[in-house]
Amino acid sequence: MDYIKKQLPDSLTKTGGILLGFGVIIMGLAFIFTPQRAFFDYLWVYLFLVSIAVGSLALVALEYLVGATWSTPFRRVSEIMASMIPVLILLAIPLFFGLHDLFHWTHTEVVETDAILKAKSPYLNVEFFAIRTAFCLFLWFLFYWLITKNSEKQDIDGDVKYTKRNITLSTIFAPVFIITITIAAIDWAMSLEPHWFSTIFGVYYFAGTIIAALAATTFASIKLKEGGYMDSHLGNDSFYSLGTLMFGFNVFWAYIAFSQFILIWYADLPEETFWLIHRWEGSWKYVSLALLFFHFIMPFLILIGRNAKTNLGLLKFMAPWMLVAHALDLYWLIFPTLFKGSAAFGWQELSFPFIVIGLTMIVFKMSANKKNIMAVKDPKMEAGLHFHL
Repeated sequence: MDYIKKQLPDSLTKTGGILLGFGVIIMGLAFIFTPQRAFFDYLWVYLFLVSIAVGSLALVALEYLVGATWSTPFRRVSEIMASMIPVLILLAIPLFFGLHDLFHWTHTEVVETDAILKAKSPYLNVEFFAIRTAFCLFLWFLFYWLITKNSEKQDIDGDVKYTKRNITLSTIFAPVFIITITIAAIDWAMSLEPHWFSTIFGVYYFAGTIIAALAATTFASIKLKEGGYMDSHLGNDSFYSLGTLMFGFNVFWAYIAFSQFILIWYADLPEETFWLIHRWEGSWKYVSLALLFFHFIMPFLILIGRNAKTNLGLLKFMAPWMLVAHALDLYWLIFPTLFKGSAAFGWQELSFPFIVIGLTMIVFKMSANKKNIMAVKDPKMEAGLHFHL
């Protein structure tokens, strides 16, 4: 193994800082002039960052669970992406100042006269909501800290005991991840429309989360390889499974989306259909069609071939594509609550790309410079570097 640790360029922090600064300014102006809309934009940013951070930790745990070798060279990249989790704790605080603007069920005067909201009030109340959010954030941070610490300690002496510890932790984290990501999806997205519910909604958000995490890891890994920050023995074949997983989970996302749609359409119950009707009214129809085309049809056609999954130029193009598709998906989930009848995209929403890209660049640079970009003494590293189809 010829890997030599190199510091990422300072320009990454500077560029990220400029982008983040623009995003914060735009969002600050949005809070001044359109505060309710600003909170919806902030929620959009937050749920996207949850997908990247927590989804990346899930990928790390998945490698330990299944004993994969091909993914070992990329695992540290996912760990660095997961370093956004501590930031999520801080970013959650402003959201609680906007609960009244975001969630209809926080309006106590409405709950008292609404039989459905009153029946759901033992679950949908501010106190229990805050407890669940704190519970999810604590567990995400705990497992992130434990798993990444073991991984970094192994870089020192290569002791296999750290792998064994992380296998145990990952076994515990697997059900924790499924439960907590479902809670987050229900609380922060589905409860925007408290009269509506879907038993498959958590799985829907889970699928999008894994796609986003895979796309972020794929793009970052290719850029690091091109910059000479990863071992030269890492070949294109090693990226095949990243492309395959991105393709496979995108098909899974489409399957879940279609399952949710067809069950609601077939049952034709007013308490369920109104949610889809809102997304087919006015210009929302075009957003729905764009989501189908952009999130499923085009990625399916582009990534279905075997050669596409080892073409780094194509993967470097498709990874950001899937991240944009996930952002569109979250927009489609969140904003019809605010914009009924017609979709809207104004200067306020420009804060999203600036904040997400800028903050990710800064956190990635700060985390990467504190550790090796590759898990140099992992016992599976050599097999991962010499993986061939």
